[in-house]
Amino acid sequence: MGPIRKRVTVKNICTMLKYFRLVRFKNLLIIAATMVLVRYMLIQTILSGYGLELQMPLWYFIALVLATMLVAAGGYVINDYFDTKADLINRPETVVVGKQVTRRGAIAFHLVLTILGIFLGTVVSFHVGRPVFSLLFFLTAGVLWFYSTTYKRQLFVGNIVVALLTAMVPLIPLIFEFPMLGTFSDIIFIYQLNMKVIIYWVGGYAYFAFMLTLAREIIKDIEDFEGDTTLGRNTIPVHFGVKASKLIIATVLSLTLIALLVAFSAYLFKLSAKPFDYISLVYLVIFIVIPIFILIFSVLLASSKKDYHKASSLCKIIMLLGLIYTLIFRFIVNM
Repeated sequence: MGPIRKRVTVKNICTMLKYFRLVRFKNLLIIAATMVLVRYMLIQTILSGYGLELQMPLWYFIALVLATMLVAAGGYVINDYFDTKADLINRPETVVVGKQVTRRGAIAFHLVLTILGIFLGTVVSFHVGRPVFSLLFFLTAGVLWFYSTTYKRQLFVGNIVVALLTAMVPLIPLIFEFPMLGTFSDIIFIYQLNMKVIIYWVGGYAYFAFMLTLAREIIKDIEDFEGDTTLGRNTIPVHFGVKASKLIIATVLSLTLIALLVAFSAYLFKLSAKPFDYISLVYLVIFIVIPIFILIFSVLLASSKKDYHKASSLCKIIMLLGLIYTLIFRFIVNM
């Protein structure tokens, strides 16, 4: 019975690994890292400067992160389920549904992940005293379903939906923490503490995530131009052409740079009481501004799927570098 039991165990592990290929685990880790860094490097750092503390218990924050990851994972699964035909044309080597995982199994996996995510999100919403926040998880799950079935085939809609959902990730820790800060309402009122600073920083990250994700989604659409054309999808490259799409991407990235300049200027002259922040300036120029310029030229000069794939990867790297800046921010504030 020993060898048989061993073979069954190995088979079960292999089956699980096939299912987990659907959830894009690296992306889920980025979601978790974003929420953790925003909470502890931005929100906690600013609150500590006011002599205040985070109010949401750690276990509920962990549940919030898991809820977000599970709903996102369910979205990845259902997207792969409905995107099989396009993926067989654009990237056949990545197709899992219908090959390694049955379509029925994929749907069941999607439902389990989504229901667990909504349940955890609802529990946390009731804990913070805002049951209505649970709608965020219900609506997100619904949007992810309709994105896979409808929105991604519509001009601009699919790109904007993904960008908005990505921008929501850094906002979620703030949305769920703010109601619990009512404990400090008297202190905030008496000392006239500017809580808008937290909204400024977290909102800035949400904008940064929205713009870069929008650019990356259009880059991916150009990369998938062949499959989308074959299936009659009305994406930006299919509708306007590849050259016009490149200009749209360049415009989005340029607007990101302009917003970054405006936000950094506001930070230096209005929000920061410290001397000129050379550390942030050097970091942003070397790791954000220059890479975005490189990305713009990479997109404009790209001519093959490989070029667009590299540009898409660079876009994700820039997003990660922006996230790492939260560590720099905490270091500067605590100097």
